[in-house]
Amino acid sequence: MNTPPRKPKKATISASTSPESPNSDIAPSENPASATIDVNAVEVPELTEDEQRDRLHLERKVERAFFEAGKALAELRDRRLYRSTHSTFEEYCKDRFGYNRSRSYQLIDAAIVVDNLHKCPQIVDILPTAEGQVRPLTKLETEQQQQVWQAAVEEAGGKVPTGKIVKDAVQRIMERTQVPNSYQVGEVCQILAKDNLDLRGKGGYWCIVTHIGEFSCTVKTWNVEMTVGVQHLKSFNYLPDECQQMQQICDRIRKLRENENLEEAARAVLEHLGELKRPYLTAVEEKLLSVIEFEYGIIDEIPRNSQSSNK
Repeated sequence: MNTPPRKPKKATISASTSPESPNSDIAPSENPASATIDVNAVEVPELTEDEQRDRLHLERKVERAFFEAGKALAELRDRRLYRSTHSTFEEYCKDRFGYNRSRSYQLIDAAIVVDNLHKCPQIVDILPTAEGQVRPLTKLETEQQQQVWQAAVEEAGGKVPTGKIVKDAVQRIMERTQVPNSYQVGEVCQILAKDNLDLRGKGGYWCIVTHIGEFSCTVKTWNVEMTVGVQHLKSFNYLPDECQQMQQICDRIRKLRENENLEEAARAVLEHLGELKRPYLTAVEEKLLSVIEFEYGIIDEIPRNSQSSNK
């Protein structure tokens, strides 16, 4: 009869404190949890001059990446080097780099700002390292860009400031240079989003001024009430009767907005009305609004001749 093969024995680790044991420097009477273990320090060699030079060179490349990208995009655009494969610069950037139009021009504008900052000897040692840090500066004149960047660097303790610090510095300098608020309560204006991320998705909306501040206005749109800087408003210069008519339209839309069961189709109609560039509804728009009001119980019946003072 064949003898079955033996199973291999599992290796075991001894808890011995022999000289070969890693914990041999711990006395047997000591509690291992509270024992002190000697660890040999590893000396980290200092960088050589060549390594320091390489490090600085590579850091500068990282810091200037967005700047170099913006400069390259500007040259590709200005020389129309995309023309052999694409009809427009925007299509080329989307296909080649995955950039939409907004991103491409953000990088180009940022490169222009950095070039302007280079012209100021006082700030040549502390320059932007990311596009978002200079985005708030793109709407300013060259001298203002330099002043704001210097103020932001000081606020950041002599270091490269964050985009928020720069944005706050821009807001302060704009408030100092703005003319007094000339808007009036009840005036109908258009919202200009520009580079204000807080107004994203609201650019083009008409709004009604409800409160006047020193450099801002509280306004209400078809779906929200908020405070907006005067630089982000543009008056439609409507007559008083037209402003009153827009106030009535706004009240009707906002009353519908309070309904939690508002369907997507109805919401789309209201959003369209929130972007009007005229002080009245067309006959079709008035009928659509009346149908929605009737459907959600705002009015008891649809007016037979439901239309606004179409001009």
